[in-house]
Amino acid sequence: MALAGIDQQEYRLRRQIEEFYLPRQLVDSILEIGGIPRTSVVSTMGVAFMDIADYTFISKFLSPQENQDVLNGLYTAFNSVLKRHGGYLNKIEGDSLMFHYGGVIDPNIRNMTDEEAVRYIARELFYTCIEMQRVCLQFNQANDRFLTDTANPETREVLTRAFEIIANLRSSIEVASSFNALFQIRIRIGANIGDVTIGNFGPDGAKQWDIIGLPVIEAKRMEATAPVGGLRISEGFFQILERSGVVDSYYQRFRKEAQALFGYYRGLSKEDLFRFSTVTLKDKKDAEFRTYSIEVNPGLPENIRDLVTLLLERGEAGADRIVSLLQYYRGNRFVIQAVEDLFSVKGVGLRKDFMFKTIYPRKYEALMGRFQNDAAAVAETISRDFSLFFLLEGLGRYQDTVKRDTSGTSADRGYQSYEQSIAAASKRLHATYEARKRWMVQNSYFYNVVFPLVFEAVRTSVIEYQNRLETLEPV
Repeated sequence: MALAGIDQQEYRLRRQIEEFYLPRQLVDSILEIGGIPRTSVVSTMGVAFMDIADYTFISKFLSPQENQDVLNGLYTAFNSVLKRHGGYLNKIEGDSLMFHYGGVIDPNIRNMTDEEAVRYIARELFYTCIEMQRVCLQFNQANDRFLTDTANPETREVLTRAFEIIANLRSSIEVASSFNALFQIRIRIGANIGDVTIGNFGPDGAKQWDIIGLPVIEAKRMEATAPVGGLRISEGFFQILERSGVVDSYYQRFRKEAQALFGYYRGLSKEDLFRFSTVTLKDKKDAEFRTYSIEVNPGLPENIRDLVTLLLERGEAGADRIVSLLQYYRGNRFVIQAVEDLFSVKGVGLRKDFMFKTIYPRKYEALMGRFQNDAAAVAETISRDFSLFFLLEGLGRYQDTVKRDTSGTSADRGYQSYEQSIAAASKRLHATYEARKRWMVQNSYFYNVVFPLVFEAVRTSVIEYQNRLETLEPV
């Protein structure tokens, strides 16, 4: 009888282990299928990766237990989104996770045609990514409105612990001075859709239900280059969304939300919302990917403006953070306009003439000639006629130019004779060397002089403003 008791205890423990560690969604799907799929299949699936930006830096302010509590709270929030949309949480690896739609264990597509399934997968994957970004904003505000009424007490307790840690960090003097008063977790997401192999991977005793294939690799690369707080998707994924009407639907929804906020994004075009770009990965032999980056937060320009407002009061550390924000968002004309408007209201005197001269030295000389070398008149003209975004956009074009190494040559290398071939090779290689040397000088000048000098002008203007405020404060 004692042995039977031990067997029963072991059986109950095994059941607890399975229920605790095995994905419930996977178990339910296999039960519905009626057996474990033994063979791998090729299936069209949507896959996405989420990663926390700068989590190594954030984690410095957390104890190991607090790290665990914050991540558990965040992943609980994200899992609530997946449950609502019917997605599958594939894996969690530290500060990142992977999820997908479709395949043999997705009950939602079983009675669909191939075309219906692709549209469903694309739509649900897209809106899951969008909603995860918005839930992250709510999480930073310690707002649990994303939970349904059926959320269990354990889920709510996990979130409460995470919210308490975030609240403590925001009120910490150490964090406020070395980080910023608005401690926040920010994520980037990349997504793709395509044909993958889905099945069992791994040795006996350590099997995992997983998917592999080029679309998975590309989704990870989308995530690695995604904008912080936004989403990057492949061109193929975008085209499916466009054909199914999701692009237009999301654009109308986003515009309506921005208009309700009377925000800078109320004039956003569809091309601004879904911004096409070719991403080049240097570490992958300059592999290129045609992608779309997507805005998620209708109040982003106002959020950045409010953050800069706080940072203006935080000395040189605040000035450095403002510069970092401008560097990151310099391609977003709405964010840059919001910051420039704030500078104008606050009286931060940007020396746009100096920035113009640094980026466009020849055009500056031409302006000086037109105004008979009256530097004050030129400064006034530049300040009036050229926005901060125009200058940063010009800096970006300058950067694109110096990135391109055009020193290579495709000269005919056909053999004639040893002497002729060596002479031709010597001429070709010396010409390539001289061209590359000129490019390297231009490249080095941009990254070591032009780029840092433009943003040093902004930083110095901010510090000048801060010093002026200190002088005006009563003793």
